Amino acid sequence: MAAIALRRGAQLLLVLLVVTLLAFWMITLLPGDPATQILGYSGDRAALTAVRQDLGLDEPFWRRYLGWLGGVVTGDLGTSYITSTPVSESLAQRLPVTLELLLLSQVISLGLAVPAGAAAARRAGGLLDRTLTTVSFGLLSTPVFVSGVVLIMVFAVRWPLLPATGYTPFTVDPAGNLRSMLLPAVTLAAAQLAVYARLLRSDLIATLREDYITLARARGLSPRRVLWRHALRPSAISLVTVVGLNLGALIGGAVIIETLFGLPGVGRLIVDSILSRDYLVVQGGVLVVAVGYVLVNFGIDLLYGILDPRIRHAS
Repeated sequence: MAAIALRRGAQLLLVLLVVTLLAFWMITLLPGDPATQILGYSGDRAALTAVRQDLGLDEPFWRRYLGWLGGVVTGDLGTSYITSTPVSESLAQRLPVTLELLLLSQVISLGLAVPAGAAAARRAGGLLDRTLTTVSFGLLSTPVFVSGVVLIMVFAVRWPLLPATGYTPFTVDPAGNLRSMLLPAVTLAAAQLAVYARLLRSDLIATLREDYITLARARGLSPRRVLWRHALRPSAISLVTVVGLNLGALIGGAVIIETLFGLPGVGRLIVDSILSRDYLVVQGGVLVVAVGYVLVNFGIDLLYGILDPRIRHAS
């Protein structure tokens, strides 16, 4: 397991390096002059030159990238030229909101998808299975912004049970925090719920036809024990893989959700920084997203060996 972790860690460091390089390069391709965007067209030539020097825009690309990367290694992501706030401080303020949104949405989607997929696989072709298929297609075909607007109209306008916008920190009011995050999390979890339930259902049906499952049934084990003890664990490998890969889609959806529900998260910070051409904040936000994505998939690679010992022994 240690050898696997070291090998995966080296690969993921290379991935992070490539991702940050591409992000840094693509930001430089944005049209217009960042200095003009910051100062406006009324800025004089001397002020524009000073801004370009502060941003390092007068230096070659590789020197700017290596300088920024050196600051990242030491924990210095720079200072926003728009707000004069350290980038690391801005991200630290916004990151808990996005992490809570992503975590709560995954808890909701997996908490509903696993029992629904298992129940549908246990009686494949039955009423519950057909109902799950229909609901899944409906959820998958509905964009997150449409689901969010519908939920706001139902649970915040027609029946004012939950707030439509705003965020309450957990340290201020735990109950208020849950109420402010419930609608956004359910909106983000809806499509993921459909994917997870359908995938687990398909894998469980295939697993329940294996010879060792037939042997377990012949030994007199109850159908419930066979399903949850012997079939679920090997069938969860594909589900775990998709959960990790979906992190990118979740972050993209979080940008929309944070804007729709007025949540002060990292996604909304990145969008606002792109519009204002705040380069250092965009680069810091992309770095945080990339590191999160890589770490989650690194953990999933290690989890494979726990779910299926054959993978660990083969490696």
